[in-house]
Amino acid sequence: MQTHTLETAGADLVYDVRGPLPTADGRPPLFMIGQPMDATGFVALAARFPERTVVTYDPRGLGRSTRKDGRDDHTPQTQADDVHAVIEALGAGPVEMFASSGGAVTALEVVAKHPSDVTTLVAHEPPLITLTPDGPAAVRARAGVTDAYEKRGRGAGMAAFVAMTSWEGEFTDAYFAQPEADPAAFGMPTEDDGSRDDPLLSDRSWAVSSYRPDAAALAAAPTRIVIAVGEESVNVETGRTSVATADLLGQQVTVFPSHHGGFLDGEFGYPGKPDEFAQRLRQVLDGES
Repeated sequence: MQTHTLETAGADLVYDVRGPLPTADGRPPLFMIGQPMDATGFVALAARFPERTVVTYDPRGLGRSTRKDGRDDHTPQTQADDVHAVIEALGAGPVEMFASSGGAVTALEVVAKHPSDVTTLVAHEPPLITLTPDGPAAVRARAGVTDAYEKRGRGAGMAAFVAMTSWEGEFTDAYFAQPEADPAAFGMPTEDDGSRDDPLLSDRSWAVSSYRPDAAALAAAPTRIVIAVGEESVNVETGRTSVATADLLGQQVTVFPSHHGGFLDGEFGYPGKPDEFAQRLRQVLDGES
């Protein structure tokens, strides 16, 4: 693996390349992106594609990529321009892309804005909460997570986040009538360390989950777009947002093994089914619907 730093006006972007460029098999590089997950979240999945040249990167302000723009928010538009810059720096033509969570949102903006950058996009569980039928209630639930974080710290915020993302079905009055989630019940720290800069729990990434894809631009792009959902996620928020995104694009979701972190191998305390997930991704990239 070779690590590179791309200096742009707004950030120094660190990315890793596993394998040769140009690629050994003539296929495009496989670019894996997330948000707020950085490159460390794709170690297990990348290892399961030894035959491919795999590229991962840290979004600006996350992991090893430092910001120079004086901002602390995260927007799909800015991140899409960063991804475009990294693809250009690779000098290997368009890429195939696996993008998960907020990274899937960034990837949809990449395709809309830079349609010649990506040949196939597998967008795994984009958390586009305003697209669901209960979008206003989902926005309220998101605000509740941030409120818990701002008032009581990271443990309380993460407990509220887990409660939100594990809730099945629409966010009804029953959801909002629940008592505040107890971090101790989830094995999370109850003390408050005073920090309030978490990109997941603060409002710094609200632009990601509030993003609305440009369906016309995506339809006009030459990119093959696949919206993926974990078989265990179908009834929770990220599963429902995946279905809503697919509906917007006039297609059906493609089912993958496991859940929102299905490609993880126990990282972050979030074990998935990385072998099965990688096999499914390989099939989809090879053209299986």
